[in-house]
Amino acid sequence: MKNYIALLLIVGLVILGSCRSKSESNTVSEEVHEELAVKVKGEEVTYATDSTNLKGYIAYDINTEGKRPGVLIVHEWWGHNDYVRQRADMLAELGYTAMAVDMYGDGKLADHPDDAGKFAKSVMTNLPEATARFNAAMNLLRSHASVDGEKIGAIGYCFGGSVVLTMANSGADLDAVAAFHSGVQLPVMPNKELKAKVLVCNGADDPFISPESVVAFKSALDSINADYKYVSYPGVKHSFTSKEADANGEKFGLPLAYDADADGKSWASLQQLFSEAF
Repeated sequence: MKNYIALLLIVGLVILGSCRSKSESNTVSEEVHEELAVKVKGEEVTYATDSTNLKGYIAYDINTEGKRPGVLIVHEWWGHNDYVRQRADMLAELGYTAMAVDMYGDGKLADHPDDAGKFAKSVMTNLPEATARFNAAMNLLRSHASVDGEKIGAIGYCFGGSVVLTMANSGADLDAVAAFHSGVQLPVMPNKELKAKVLVCNGADDPFISPESVVAFKSALDSINADYKYVSYPGVKHSFTSKEADANGEKFGLPLAYDADADGKSWASLQQLFSEAF
């Protein structure tokens, strides 16, 4: 009888030890998972050219170790708003350090298309200052502690797409650029100064982008054997990546419309571009 009781005690201790081991194993697993989880940190930043004070936003995953590629994001013609910061956060979640730049100065925003057009025109008709503002942002991003300064890309939306394409065509030291619902009739067209891989994602039904300008843009890229991809989404209008597009289109009588399918596909194309470039 004593031997039987002793045997039961031994079996109980073995089972208890086994349960404790499993519990400890689960705890360790959960701790490891928590350490590896993405944790995006956003930072307000200020920088300047010789003539303009600028306000930006840098986002990165603080749980990612080591240096990583940096990506500049240039806003739509509305200015440096929440939308461009959301895109910075999304890129940070993918493992990049992203900087939403300010091309207008002092974080200036437009509430009406008339003002937005004036702001955008003031930048695109003054390329020396536009270049200085872009380079100031690029230098700040490149110097960030989390960034591998040898791996820099840039993306832009609408006005911002025209900016990053123009900067790339002007010889900016960029590995890759991507433009979404962007004009391609640019102040500086593709030429031998272009170093970057290029992605352009536009709506086929975007009335702001003429078929003639697309032909001229592609011809210029082909003439220098550029590494590029131009995607045109059938039935898709301007500002297709912005969920505010429908409201803005209705408010101001503009042909703007969000398209979830094109938004998702263009974001996937961007990820492919960066995986190849970096």
